[in-house]
Amino acid sequence: MSPEPLTVLLAAPRGFCAGVERAVDIVELALQAYGAPVYVRHAIVHNTHVVAGLEAKGAVFVEDESEVPEGGLLVFSAHGVAPQVRRNAAEQGLRTIDATCPLVTKVHLEATDYAQRGLSIILIGHAGHQEVIGTTGHAPESIHLVSSPGEVGALRLPDPAKVAYISQTTLSVDEANAVIEAILRRYPLARGPRGDDICYATQNRQDATKVLAQRSDLVLVVGSANSSNSNRMVEVALDSGARAAYLVDDAAAIDEGWLDGVRTVGLTSGASAPERLVTDVIRRLQARPGGARVETLEVVDEQMHFALPAELRRLPVTTAAGK
Repeated sequence: MSPEPLTVLLAAPRGFCAGVERAVDIVELALQAYGAPVYVRHAIVHNTHVVAGLEAKGAVFVEDESEVPEGGLLVFSAHGVAPQVRRNAAEQGLRTIDATCPLVTKVHLEATDYAQRGLSIILIGHAGHQEVIGTTGHAPESIHLVSSPGEVGALRLPDPAKVAYISQTTLSVDEANAVIEAILRRYPLARGPRGDDICYATQNRQDATKVLAQRSDLVLVVGSANSSNSNRMVEVALDSGARAAYLVDDAAAIDEGWLDGVRTVGLTSGASAPERLVTDVIRRLQARPGGARVETLEVVDEQMHFALPAELRRLPVTTAAGK
């Protein structure tokens, strides 16, 4: 008797968010318009396949602007940079294009505003993440980084009445809310942003992952190990009742042992993972004995687009990011 086919529940939304699509388009447009090499400060987005694809087209990824030759073209990644990085680039005579996600720019503006008003700023985020480094650089004397409710208790801020909080955009919504609750318990007068700092795409993908976890035996999240939002999705799946959840960079990373006894696989992808990687996973599952049937599980109808920088909108070239 042939084995019954797997059911693959395919989450919607998933994959590239508007900020990632914009950032990848910026690098591809710059390569078409100005030719290689185009230098990119840090990985444009946290996905090994995206980075490798752009390298093959002539992008050169560097960790510091000092690595770019004088007169070179440098793209700032979607994670954003500190003001000092921009000053360094200008002093080196570099041409620059800013691919910072507009939602990250929002947090930068909040940090600058709070600092100018003399507030101590609690930044909720993960030490060493590029977004956190860039945000901290906008108010280095005012920002205090915490990653958990327990760390809030260790803070010693000069004036409890003059406190504000902001957060990394790619955190788990529940994780960030737990820290915010701890902040407000200790600093009841603390001011927060007008709108949630957690990226709309991060929240949507986590919401969809929660539903997948409740309906699947196994949840697979396509994304790279250095992707904060992808890692958070695995945590959300486990916290929401999934018996097992794994982060896979691509179809080749799937362990057949994970599928033993599994009838339903929940499949989604982080905000920096291109759709072709999800398609490859589906093909691998369909190639197994018994095959697989795919059902789309639409949780949120996501419609968002960010405009390209003005200097690139005028160019008569096109891209196909994530396709």
